[in-house]
Amino acid sequence: MDTLQAIVLAVIEGLTEFLPVSSTGHMIIASSFFGIAGDDFTKLFTIVIQLGTIMSVVVLYFKRFFQSLDFYYKLFVAFLPAVFLGLLLSDFIDSLLENPITVAVSLIIGGFILLKVDDWFGDGEQTEISYLTALKIGFFQCLAMIPGVSRSGASIVGGMSQKLSRTVAAEFSFFLAIPTMLGATVKKSYDYYEAGFQISSEQVNLLIIGNVVGFVVALIAIKSFINYLSKHGFKIFGYYRIIAGVSVLLIHFFIQELTVI
Repeated sequence: MDTLQAIVLAVIEGLTEFLPVSSTGHMIIASSFFGIAGDDFTKLFTIVIQLGTIMSVVVLYFKRFFQSLDFYYKLFVAFLPAVFLGLLLSDFIDSLLENPITVAVSLIIGGFILLKVDDWFGDGEQTEISYLTALKIGFFQCLAMIPGVSRSGASIVGGMSQKLSRTVAAEFSFFLAIPTMLGATVKKSYDYYEAGFQISSEQVNLLIIGNVVGFVVALIAIKSFINYLSKHGFKIFGYYRIIAGVSVLLIHFFIQELTVI
């Protein structure tokens, strides 16, 4: 991975992490395009630069982090399903991370769901999140272990299914990203350490660049997304996902045909 590739991947991460379009899916597609998807450092990079996007949530919602302990307990409850299923399915999840077909199919299916989600649930009136609602959102989030599903999309839809407003569901999804992504970063970093993976000084610089770029881009993306979502809903993201998924399939099979020829 070179500096330009690191910047491009970080921009993609910052733009897509909190939008319902799947940051992991887009990162897999981009790294596959660069020919670095199977590289160990690329896999570590795509996880570790999530720390930068996490910090964007902390900065934007700084005052909200001084809420009651009840708020943190609910986040913890919502986080638990990802802990257990993540540890249980870790190897299976890793096996999917280099497969653009899985991403494409997930993008298309998720796109059709987003086209209908506003009709199914509307913009709910609930603004308070119960412990049971938090747990249900946590299980919805686990669907994003399949590349292309979208962590934010799954958890927002989960919140809307419990009658939360789009804005409340989206903001809770942002908060839930912090323990989820932090946990994934710590686990993946530990796995690489245990495997004896060495990081060069150049790679450390790439991680720093990736986190800074991801942080700045995510700040802009979150504010724009909340603004748009409260007024217009999810349809545009549904159409985007379908177009992106179909495009990936067409490109993949076109390249396969060229390889055969």
